[in-house]
Amino acid sequence: MNYFIDQNKPVPAYLQLYGFLKADIAEGTYPYGSRLPSKRTTADETGVSVVTAAHAYALLSEEGYIEARERSGFFVIYRAEDFQTMPRDTAEFHTPVRKLSSYTVGDFPFSVLAKTTRKVLSEYGEALLVRSPNHGCGELRSELASYLARSRGIHVSPSQIIVGSGAEYLYGLIAQFFGYGTVFALESPSYEKIRKVYESFGIRCEMLPLRKDGIDKNALYASKAAVLHTTPFHNFPTGITAGASKKAEILSWAASNHAVIIEDNYDSELTVSGKPVDPLFAMSEGDNVIYVNTFSRTIAPSIRIGYMVLPKPLEETFEKKLGFYSCTVPLLDQYVIAELLRSGNYERHVNRIRRKKRREGMQGMPADLH
Repeated sequence: MNYFIDQNKPVPAYLQLYGFLKADIAEGTYPYGSRLPSKRTTADETGVSVVTAAHAYALLSEEGYIEARERSGFFVIYRAEDFQTMPRDTAEFHTPVRKLSSYTVGDFPFSVLAKTTRKVLSEYGEALLVRSPNHGCGELRSELASYLARSRGIHVSPSQIIVGSGAEYLYGLIAQFFGYGTVFALESPSYEKIRKVYESFGIRCEMLPLRKDGIDKNALYASKAAVLHTTPFHNFPTGITAGASKKAEILSWAASNHAVIIEDNYDSELTVSGKPVDPLFAMSEGDNVIYVNTFSRTIAPSIRIGYMVLPKPLEETFEKKLGFYSCTVPLLDQYVIAELLRSGNYERHVNRIRRKKRREGMQGMPADLH
């Protein structure tokens, strides 16, 4: 390996090594199916520790460039066609002003979606025609619980997950849960439809200004809101991401004011970070945060499936107040998403997009990391 790891650079050694290996894999130096040198060999030839090499390999594995095979080593699973995309859909889509990558609607492989749908139709048949359980079918809620545990560090039971037809429907349930006249704090600016939905249910919205690191602290602590709706990973339209300190600040405010946080985790799956950003739900140990996400961004806007995760203390109250609502998502769609999660196709797609975004970002890094 002709890699020079510069220990004096601000870029960590494992990221330098990751950059070299990733570039060689993408360029075909290590073609699909080939075996990488062992971690110990890589460490010896590049002058880094085995731990550093292991960290670089773990990042490559996490992002879908390589996979570990028991007693055999690490093998390349990257193929150039991973970056080929379907023809673009021209439908309107809510896109951040700060464009993070060339990813657009239609990148989810239609062939995978079609194949999965056929599989579900074949396996479930007429069972798909029955009414869905009110909070969503057990298969989807179970797969979501497993997915959240392994991808976001959110450990919940399927009973805490409510499935609905998109974020706007879930906002409506949240508004009804807290009741007419409740004061909600929202980010300013934010996606305007959030405020419109809440106000249509009689919620009073208090707008909190954003600073470069997130919600203004003084405005937050001066607020009289009982509920804070925040998009800590990626605010629209500013693109602001709240850091760990800001998240701790928000959680501290909620705890001291006995308030509830609505964590709208829009776009979080498509982070370019090697480690997924910690959600507020996980940081709070699930006591006072309601987590909301959808598949509209990662699959397509036409996939009107969202879900929210209730903290355990609110589960029983939600059931008493709103448990009578029927699920608004057809069983076929629920089983298709469940199968995409179970088979790994959903996460492989997300990793492809993340690799693509990271590759675009690498173009701005020092030349010796390409």
